[in-house]
Amino acid sequence: MGLQVRPIVEPMTVILLRHGVSTSNVARTLAGRSEGVELTERGQEQARAVADRLAQLPITEIVSSPLLRCRQTVAPLAEKLSLELVVEDRFAEVDYGEWTGRELKELVQEPLWKVVQQHASGAVFPGGEGLANVQSRAVAAIREHDGRVAQRDGADALWLVCTHGDVIKAVLADALGIHLDGFQRIVAEPASISVVRYTPTCPFVWRVNDTGVDLSALMPKPADIRSVPGGEVNTDSSADNGIDKQRREQQQAQ
Repeated sequence: MGLQVRPIVEPMTVILLRHGVSTSNVARTLAGRSEGVELTERGQEQARAVADRLAQLPITEIVSSPLLRCRQTVAPLAEKLSLELVVEDRFAEVDYGEWTGRELKELVQEPLWKVVQQHASGAVFPGGEGLANVQSRAVAAIREHDGRVAQRDGADALWLVCTHGDVIKAVLADALGIHLDGFQRIVAEPASISVVRYTPTCPFVWRVNDTGVDLSALMPKPADIRSVPGGEVNTDSSADNGIDKQRREQQQAQ
């Protein structure tokens, strides 16, 4: 069965925000839907920096995955904009089933690992869900929220959803018109934003993995780092959204 989505009647723009660096990112484990995974101190800094950066925009609604790390990431922005957070289960992290909580260095030895990398549309996690289902539920949720926000706020409204790496990559693959099998070619670092404008004819991708003024993620890495389940690319994550610049300015002012 093909992807079932509602037609877009009015042009709408959505910001896809990935949560900040979490305790699981630092531990190099696959968090999935584990309870108690929260932002690290660095992740909290990223959340504040994202709020400072995005508060100038006319965002009319903030939607979040139900998981703690996402709610923590958008809390500062919601406070600045005086918006009540809308929680949407369909933006939850992938249900990795038996893979949840395991170390990445163990998972790379699993036969399914290569399937996830090369044939994502056929990947179903043991005791969990398939990546094709993740794309289906997330895209459907995007379009339903688009319609609801448009009905309430009118055309060209801007709204934001905070979710997870693989979810964002799956949504972007759909918006770019590429097969889900190619979604590992897309990068979504912690605290990065991607932007999609949905129109009645087709989506337009305006930004991907935008981390602001910080470009340290482009520096050569000591080893080959490939995409893994959860959307990780660099788990040290220098996606700061301008944090380093703010620190330098504060030091100069002292």
